[in-house]
Amino acid sequence: MSHHPASTLSGLCFAGGIYGFTKTRSLPSLIGGFAIGSLYALSAMRIKEGLDYGYETAAGTSALLLAVSAPRFRKATAPKILSGLGVLGGGYYGKQVYDFRQ
Repeated sequence: MSHHPASTLSGLCFAGGIYGFTKTRSLPSLIGGFAIGSLYALSAMRIKEGLDYGYETAAGTSALLLAVSAPRFRKATAPKILSGLGVLGGGYYGKQVYDFRQ
């Protein structure tokens, strides 16, 4: 069950990268969306299969997403959405890692 948020975030990042590329022809948006989406997909697979470091990968990817979108927060709507997703994903998977470690 806990791999579903990472799968959803993966799809949203892929879609966001494609959207950013089609709207502004921004190749960094496309590459970034696919890179972060791939990391979320990897973490979802690891969580689903019960492998090590799935939750940690998802939490780290959320922190990365927040770090790259926060500086552009005021400029447009997409960075606001990405920052929000980074905060939500980081909170959820950060708690999962914390609970697992306790």
